[in-house]
This record gives sequence, C-alpha cells and structure tokens, in this order.
Amino acid sequence: MNKDEKELSCAECGTLNCHKHESRYPKFCLTTNVDEDMLEESLECYQEEGIDRKIAMAAADIEGEYYGQLTRVEEILAFARRIGAKKIGIASCVGLAAESKIFAEILKVNGFDVFMAICKVGSRDKCEIGLKEEQKIRPNTFEPMCNPVLQAKYLNKAKTDLNVIMGLCVGHDSLFIKYAKATTTYLVVKDRVLGHNPVAALYTTGTYYKKLLSPKEY
Repeated sequence: MNKDEKELSCAECGTLNCHKHESRYPKFCLTTNVDEDMLEESLECYQEEGIDRKIAMAAADIEGEYYGQLTRVEEILAFARRIGAKKIGIASCVGLAAESKIFAEILKVNGFDVFMAICKVGSRDKCEIGLKEEQKIRPNTFEPMCNPVLQAKYLNKAKTDLNVIMGLCVGHDSLFIKYAKATTTYLVVKDRVLGHNPVAALYTTGTYYKKLLSPKEY
C-alpha cells in the first residue's frame, strides 16, 4: 500500500464473512490478507498453558453454555469461577458506589472475597495535578480528583485475582487498566447522559443522535 492509498479495515466491511462463511471476503479483508506469523503468534497465546488460555477458554465456554441466558453480572460470576478467581477487586466511580456495594454483596453471597476502591480515594484536589479552577465542575470549591492509579495500586496490594470496573470515566479507566496487575473486565461503562448505556447513541444515529455523524469540536 502506498502512502496515498486509504488503509481499509473491518470498519469498511459489509460482508462479515469471517463470522458465518456465507458471503465473500472483501479484497482488503484482514482475514485473507493476514500476516501468517502474526496469526500463529496469536493462536499460540491460546494454546500455551497459562492465563491467556484460561481466559479464552472460560469466555468461550460461558458463551456456548449460556448464550442469551445470563446477565453480565451473572457472566462475571461464571467467568470468575472458571478462571479460579477467589478475590474480586472493584474499581468504582463514586457515583456508582451504591450499585457497586450491591455487586459486592452479590459476589460475597457467591463465595468470593471482595476489595473495593472508589475513584476519589486519596481525596486530593484536582488543582494539585495542574487543573485550573475554571476547569472544575464547580470552580472555587474543593473538588477531589479521580485517582485510578491509586485504585489500581490498592487492588494490586490486596492481591485481587480479577478486577471489575464500575463506571470509571473515559481515560481514567485506561489508566486503571494500565496499572492494574490482575485481569480486568467491565460491569458498567459510564455514560452520564444515557444511563450508562453508551450504545444507545449508536442505535439512534438515524434519529435523536444524528448529530453525531457531523463533525464537532469538543
């Protein structure tokens, strides 16, 4: 591909033949143009005994056995059991503290140990990391920063086997995942406008959220 050619990927595909083998692959398909060495390296991750294989097998087993039957809460319970997790870490947004406590109780009822760290742990003002007062939600008031790095360090110290993110902010979740040592999954993805159901914006791009298909400066 020369520098003037557009790089095409699954975002431009209209056949999804890799899923059901009922159509044809597009010329640019990642499957038919795959680097064989890269493909083999990926397959080796699942074939070698270790956490990668354990995670992949557990996820596929749950999908096969319970497809369309379990809520995500239940799938996390099933997943945790299949990978042998005993202690579950919860990295929660303070705005979802009540829901996280309910989830913690569900975990405990099902025999898991739980350690939870809220995003405001450490309780230091946002200005201490360089944010200006006018950048706060409520300027000229104490406004504690979210500290996903400290959340991760607390869960690392607690030696959790599996971490669950409960609505951390966009970007803060990235930092948590970067610094957390244990395998991490999501229960809640934050969307303050859509009741933590971000895909609703995609479902309604033909109507209410058509504006998303036009450029906008944020």
